[in-house]
This record gives sequence, C-alpha cells and structure tokens, in this order.
Amino acid sequence: MSISQSITENSRFSDTVLSWYDCHARDLPWRANQYPDCSQKIDPYLIWVSEVMLQQTTVTTVIPYFKAFIKTWPTIFDLAKANEDSIYSMWAGLGYYSRAKNLAQCAKIIVENHGGHFPKSARELKQLPGIGIYTSAAIAAIAFQEIVTVVDANVERVISRVFAIEKPLRETKKEVYSFAERLTSKRRPGDYAQGMMDLGATICKPRKPRCLECPIQKMCLAYRKEITAIIPKKLKRQSKLIRYGSAYVAIKDKSIILVKRPAKGLLSNMLCPPTFGWFNNETDKGPPFKSDWLRLPQTLTHSFTHFDLHLTIYRTSVRKVPRKFKAFELSPNLTQSLPSLSKKILKFALPE
Repeated sequence: MSISQSITENSRFSDTVLSWYDCHARDLPWRANQYPDCSQKIDPYLIWVSEVMLQQTTVTTVIPYFKAFIKTWPTIFDLAKANEDSIYSMWAGLGYYSRAKNLAQCAKIIVENHGGHFPKSARELKQLPGIGIYTSAAIAAIAFQEIVTVVDANVERVISRVFAIEKPLRETKKEVYSFAERLTSKRRPGDYAQGMMDLGATICKPRKPRCLECPIQKMCLAYRKEITAIIPKKLKRQSKLIRYGSAYVAIKDKSIILVKRPAKGLLSNMLCPPTFGWFNNETDKGPPFKSDWLRLPQTLTHSFTHFDLHLTIYRTSVRKVPRKFKAFELSPNLTQSLPSLSKKILKFALPE
C-alpha cells in the first residue's frame, strides 16, 4: 500500500483535524463554536451570507461587513423584503457586486418558494442564484451535516502539500478534489470542513507555513520531502491588461451627480460618477453633458482583479442638474455607500 493510500483509507487524518479544530477553531461571528456536535444551533442564513461575502475576500475584511449586514437584516425574511439599493450600499467596498444582487434574488426565492427554509442538500442549494459548487457544499456540510466535500483555496493548499502534488493547482484540481473527497469526515462533516479551512488559514499558510505546529505534520508528504515552501506550485503571473477611460465629477452646491451602473458587469447597480471608455468594452466618449469641464492634470489608477484602470478625471460645477441625471448630497453616509473606485475618484477630484 502506498503512503497516499494509507492516508486516505483510514479515519486518522480526519480525526486529527477534528481534534485540532475542537481546540483551535477561529472565533468567527457566523459560527456556533460553543455548540459542538449540535447542528440545530447553526443558522444556515449566517453561513450563507458569510460564505458569499468570503468569495474573493479575506476574513478580516468580511467580519465588520458581516456584523453590520446581520444587524440590519437578521433573518432571511428581513433580507427578502430589503430594498436592493440598500443592499448594494451595505456591500460597498467588498467588491464583486454581483454577489449582492445574487443575495437579494436568492433571499426572495428562498422565502417565496421554500417558506424561508434553506434546501438541505448541496444539489438543491446549487440551483439558487450565486451558489456554486463550493458554497453549496459549505452550507450543506456546516449547516446541515451533509457528507459532502468542501474545497476552497485553503483546503486545496493543505491537500496539495499533504500529498506532495508538485504540479500547478490549475492542472491538478480534479486530483486534489479526489483526495479531499476520500478524506472528508463522515462523522462531523461540517466541523471537518471548517477545520480544514482553519488549518489552511492559520497553520498551512501560503507563505511561511507553521509546520512545527501542524497536527498533520507526520502525514504530510511535502514536509517529509522538505518541499512545503514550493507547493502549491505557482504559475508565472501574467502582466495585467491596462484599460483607459475618463470620469466626470459634476458638483451642484453641496451635491454630486452620480449614475447607477448597469445591472451586469463590474460595479453592477452601484453609484459612480459618469465614466466612459473602459467598462464592458465601451466605445462611447464623454462628457455626459455639456458644461465647462476642467481636465485635472494627473491620471488616477485603480486596480481590478484582471486589469488596471487609468482614468483621466474631469471636474465641473453646474447650476442645474441636467435632465435624466440625479444629484446626491455629499455626506459621510453617501461616501460610505459608494464602491472603492467612486470613493477614489471623489477624493482625487474634490478639494479637501
């Protein structure tokens, strides 16, 4: 029997992870750590909101957003009745704004079609807006104890190192999932999933893993081979694309003209100053209306996941808000509700 088989064909691995998790679980506001083995204490609504927020976002960033979100909409029924614009405002700064739209749509479906009760299987959950393979598995395992495999970036890293998989993750995702599936605990699948995620986040970190503190060190082939630091293997990072555009900041008294972004694409449904030339391969040119526009001397740079945006900024003052446009009073509440790009444009264009 190979070493890999010996790891996957007994419960020692999952039992070790669970024992470690019982002592070292992170204290996160969406968890029920004080109720071990008591699934009815776990609210699937909290798990769902947290998992959607955590997509492409760090735990540290998510926690204050999560607390504010749940304070505003403590149940799925509250969220289903919420105004979508208020959800987008609450989401401002988290990025990937289509997630907020999916939350709103999903809440309505669960209330209207399921009486406010979440489906209990990953298969059913996956049919809902914004809930993919990982999120459906996480909700089903953590909230409902379904024996299902939960694999996020942390789990991929742990599995890759345990089995010393030296190829880039992009090429080995199926292999990693297969190993993860065989290791999943049948006794406490939810706690095991969270334990693996915590292990990757706090011990088996991307850089400088704390191998000497790791509970599964003796089962880790990468540690035996002293190749932990190079697994998972990273592909050469490609240079980001650069897009160019323009943004127009129009002030009326103590208000600013903002437009709502389209329902699809980057910054969907969010308020921004009018911009042109970069979004969804736009070919339109500004300005959005006639005025004495002043071109600011420097260029603003903003980084998205797949490209860097270089914006030329124009500024003007108007006596009257043009037809089909809307002005919003400048206030801390408004600024807080805007996405990061809008905040950056306003800070760039407006005098202190």
